[in-house]
Amino acid sequence: MKSQAGPSYGNNFNNRVEEAIGNAHDFWRAYQEKAFDTVVKPFLGYIMLLEHDEASTRAVREHEPHFKVRAEYKNASYARRYELFCEKAFREGLYDATAFLMSEKDSGLEGEYIEPSKELTFRNLAATLYGRAVAYSKQKGNG
Repeated sequence: MKSQAGPSYGNNFNNRVEEAIGNAHDFWRAYQEKAFDTVVKPFLGYIMLLEHDEASTRAVREHEPHFKVRAEYKNASYARRYELFCEKAFREGLYDATAFLMSEKDSGLEGEYIEPSKELTFRNLAATLYGRAVAYSKQKGNG
């Protein structure tokens, strides 16, 4: 799980994404090298919690000094960029499930949050994890 609150979205977005990619690659490499004492493929999930405010939801200005920004990122807010990352990280197999949540500074302290994508919900991530746990339990003879 990672989180980010304002106001420095521009300074931290790339760092959060690089950490998530690097952590996933490290984890799967360790699994490939049999660093875990299991024959069952482990579950790897990712949750991103972003502060919901004006700065995280407004379009980001692109700078293209070396290469063109991909079309889906043009005029995309940091919220949309995190959503795209979570979608891609799941679809490319870096993570078995991902969730993208947002909450406002005050209401988030009360447990309120927003799920901008129907695909990237906490419920979907939890259901995937639950399914994996049930399968693991049955393989171990506990189900």
